Amino acid sequence: MKTALLSPLFSALMLAACAPAAAAPSEHREFDATLYAPFQGGAQAQRSFTLQFDYPGLPRAGVVDWRVELVRPDGRVALRWRGETLLEGESLSVPLAWSGRIGRRVAPPGIYRVRLHASLRGDAHQALSQSWEIAVGAPPAPAMPRFQALPGAAGAPGAAPAPATLPYTVYLGNLHSQTNHSDGGAAVTACKGAQDPLSAPFGPDAAFDFARRQGLDILAASEHNHMYDGSEGSAPEADPARAKALYQSGLASAEAFSKAYPGFLAVYGMEWGVINNGGHLNIFNSRELLGWEKNAKGELLADTLSPRGDYAALYTLMRERGWVGQFNHPALAGQFQVNGVPLAYTRDGDEAMVLCEVMNTSAFSTNLSESETRRSNFEAACNKLLEAGYHLAFSTNQDNHCANWGASSANRTGVLIAQGAPLTMDSFVEALRARRVFATMDKHSQLVFTANGRMMGERLRNRGPLTLAAHFASAAGRSVAAVAIMEGVPGRNGEVSRLSETATTTYTPAPGEHFYYARITQDDGGVLWSAPVWVTQE
Repeated sequence: MKTALLSPLFSALMLAACAPAAAAPSEHREFDATLYAPFQGGAQAQRSFTLQFDYPGLPRAGVVDWRVELVRPDGRVALRWRGETLLEGESLSVPLAWSGRIGRRVAPPGIYRVRLHASLRGDAHQALSQSWEIAVGAPPAPAMPRFQALPGAAGAPGAAPAPATLPYTVYLGNLHSQTNHSDGGAAVTACKGAQDPLSAPFGPDAAFDFARRQGLDILAASEHNHMYDGSEGSAPEADPARAKALYQSGLASAEAFSKAYPGFLAVYGMEWGVINNGGHLNIFNSRELLGWEKNAKGELLADTLSPRGDYAALYTLMRERGWVGQFNHPALAGQFQVNGVPLAYTRDGDEAMVLCEVMNTSAFSTNLSESETRRSNFEAACNKLLEAGYHLAFSTNQDNHCANWGASSANRTGVLIAQGAPLTMDSFVEALRARRVFATMDKHSQLVFTANGRMMGERLRNRGPLTLAAHFASAAGRSVAAVAIMEGVPGRNGEVSRLSETATTTYTPAPGEHFYYARITQDDGGVLWSAPVWVTQE
C-alpha cells in the first residue's frame, strides 16, 4: 500500500504544540521491559542490544534485575549477561554490546534468538520476558512455495486477482488505539504518556482521518470503558447520561466517517478492564457501554453492568450479545483470571475472543515515520491462551495514545475479506470470527498459511498425512530469512513447540487435537505471524 502524505492543514493540526495535559498514570502504572536486537550486525556479527525499562508514574525507585541470553539455532544457550539497574525515573535505557563471538571464536552463521528476562525486585507480577531473532553471518535462506500476493484495498502493485482457492482481499488495520474519549489524543509535540481522561484535543474523527491519510484501511478507536465519566475512578458527581451519550457519539462518528470514505472502516469500541489484577481486552462491536463504576447517587456510569475483574461473566455477556474481542498485550501472570487461574479458558470466552495481540509498539510513541524501535512481543502469552483451548488469530497494533494513529511503526493487522464484499463492520466481524487474519511488522508483506489447502483460521478433520504450507509475498522486495511452523495442543496447557523450519511440511500427526501456525522472519528482521489452523487427527 502507498502511504499518503498529510495535508499541510492536517499536519499543522497534529503537530501543533499545546500544553500537555496532566498525565493519568494509574491505569498505566506498571513495569515494562523491551528489547531492541538489530537483526543484522557488523562484518563480524557484532552489534549492540538495547534494554529499555519503563514505569509510568513510578512511585519510588526500584532495582531491575535482568538477564539476557543468546540462544543458538539448536536451542542451546550460548551466552548470558546478567545485571541489576537502579530505576529512579520513569524510563531508562541500558546498552549491551556483543562482540559477535562465542568464547574466542566468531559465532557460526545461523538464526539466533536473543531473550531478555527482567523483573522489578520485590514484585513477582512485574516479571517480563522478551525475545527476538537475529541473523549471524549469512545463513541459507529457506525455500518458499510460489505465491502471488492477494490484492489489497487499492490493488497492490503486481497483485493479480486471487486464485479460486483464496478469494480474499487484504485490508490492513490498527485495531488498538485511544483518543480523547479516554486517555489518548494528545498532540505528538505535547504527548508525554497517557492523558487525563477526556482532556486531550483530538477525538475519534481526527484519529480516523489521520489513519486514512496514513494509508490504513481500518482503525479501531478502543476507549477505556471506565473513563467515560472523565476519571480513572468513580467521579462522585458524574452524569450517567453524559457518559453514555459520549460512547454513542463515538459510534455515530465511526459510522459517519466510514460512510463518507468508502474503502476505509472506522471502528469504535471499548478497551475493557484495568491492568492491575485485571487485563485489557477490546470489544469491537458493542452498541452498549459496559462498566462497573457508579456516582455518589449509586447510578451506573454505563449502559450495562459488567463487574470489574469478572472475566467469566464478561465472556458470557459477549457470547450472548454476539460481540467479538481481542486480548490486548497479555501478560503470563496475573491477567484474565477465572477462579484465580490466569489466562483461563471458558467456552463462552472461546466463542467471543477472536484475536490475541502478539506484538505492540510503544503506546506512548510520538514517532511519525513508522520507525519506532520500542516494541513488545506477547507470543508466549498468546501461546498459553492457545494451549488453554482458545481459538485465536494473531494481531499486531500500536495502542496509540498520541496523535500518530498508525504512524509509529509499519506493523499492521491484515484482515482477509471475501473478494467482492465491501469493507463494512459486518464483513470485518465475519472475517474476525473466521480468524482470517495475519499479523505483520511490515505493511508491505503478507502471510497466508494452509493445511491440506484449507485456509488459516479453519478447523478441520484429517486422516493420514497433513501438508502445512506458509505462503509469503512482499511488495517491497523483502525475502525470508527464517521459517518456523509451530505446533500445540488445545486444552493441554503445555508448551507450543517448533515442528519444522521449512515452509512446506508434510507429516502425519498423532491422533487427537492439534493447532499449527507459521512464523516468518524477513531478511530485515520483520516478523509475520499467521492465524493457526486447528486439526482433529482421526
